Amino acid sequence: MLAAVALLVGWPAASRAQDDYVDEILATRRVFESVGPGLRAIRRDAAGHYYLLTAPGTAVLVFDAQGKGLRQVPPAPNPPGPAAEAASTTTPSPNAIVFGEGLDVDTDGRVYVADRGANLVRVFNPDGTPSLTIPIVGPNSVAAIGEGEIAVATAKSPRLVTVFDRRGKVVREFGDPAEMAERPDLNRFLNIGHLDTDAHGHLYYSFAFLPEPTVRKYDRLGYASLVIEANTIDSEPEAQAVRREIARQEHGGAPVFKPVVTALGVDPQTEDVWISIGGRLLHFDREGVRRAEYRIFTPTGGRLEATTILVEPGRLLVGGDPLGVYEFARPDKKTQQ
Repeated sequence: MLAAVALLVGWPAASRAQDDYVDEILATRRVFESVGPGLRAIRRDAAGHYYLLTAPGTAVLVFDAQGKGLRQVPPAPNPPGPAAEAASTTTPSPNAIVFGEGLDVDTDGRVYVADRGANLVRVFNPDGTPSLTIPIVGPNSVAAIGEGEIAVATAKSPRLVTVFDRRGKVVREFGDPAEMAERPDLNRFLNIGHLDTDAHGHLYYSFAFLPEPTVRKYDRLGYASLVIEANTIDSEPEAQAVRREIARQEHGGAPVFKPVVTALGVDPQTEDVWISIGGRLLHFDREGVRRAEYRIFTPTGGRLEATTILVEPGRLLVGGDPLGVYEFARPDKKTQQ
C-alpha cells in the first residue's frame, strides 16, 4: 500500500467575489437520441467513436462521430432468428452486462465495464469479444490507467481504489476514506466515488456523498497531489443538511442518501476538472481554483442534472437520466476568444 499525501486547495480571495455569480447555458442540441433512460456513462476512443452505457442494459452501445449506431459490446447474438431468441429467453449470455455502473475505453480500444449487478469488472477486446472478467463485490466505477492496469472503485473495499494488472491480479490499493460517520458501513457508503483520468497518467476520484463536494487527484501509483473541495458559502446549507442526515442515520438501517456530486469530467490535456452538483456545473483549473459555475439546461429550457460528463476540446457532452446526452459549447473557450 502507498501512502497518500494530499494538498488541500482553498479559494483565492479574488475568486470569492464571484461566488454569487452563476451563468446559465443552454445545450446546442441533443445527441445520440436513442439513448436516455438509465444513462450511466459516455466515453470516446482514439478513433472518435463514442461508447454509451445504460442500466439496466446488456451491452455498451457504440456510435460514430456523427451519432450513427455502429455496434454493441459485447456483440449481439449472431445469427439472429427464432433459435437465438429462444436461447436468449432461457439462458442469458454469460457475457451480457447485468447492471453496469461504470465504463472506460483505453487507447487501444479495449472496453471496461463495472458490472455491479454481476459483481464483476468485464474487459472486452476492441472487436467487442470478451477478454477478462475480474470478480469484485459492488464495482461502481472503472478506469484504464496505462500499462494494462485497471483501477476500480467499489462500495466494499477498505481503500478507495483497487488496481488490477492485465491478468486480473490485485497489484495495489490506495486512498483513505474520509471519516464522516462512526458506523463503519455508513462511513464506507459515504465514501463511494467515481473515477476519471487524463492524458498525463493521473487518476481522479470524486466523492458522491460527502457533504462538501470533493475530488482527489492521484498519480497512477496512488500518491495524491491535489484535493478540490467546493466549500463555498452557497454550498454550506446543503452541507449542513447532509451532516444532519449522517447523524440521523448513525442509529442503524441501510444508508440512503441523495448524491451530492452526480458526475465528474476531466479535460485530458489541460487537467481541468468539471463536476456536477444538481443542475450546476463547476469548473476548476488544474491547480484546483474554481473558474466558473453554470446552471445547465436543455435547448428547450429543461433543467439538466448530469450523470456523466465528457470533456472535449470544443464542447462538453453532458448526459442525464432520463433526458439523454446534450452538447454544450465550451463556455470557458468562449471566454478566451
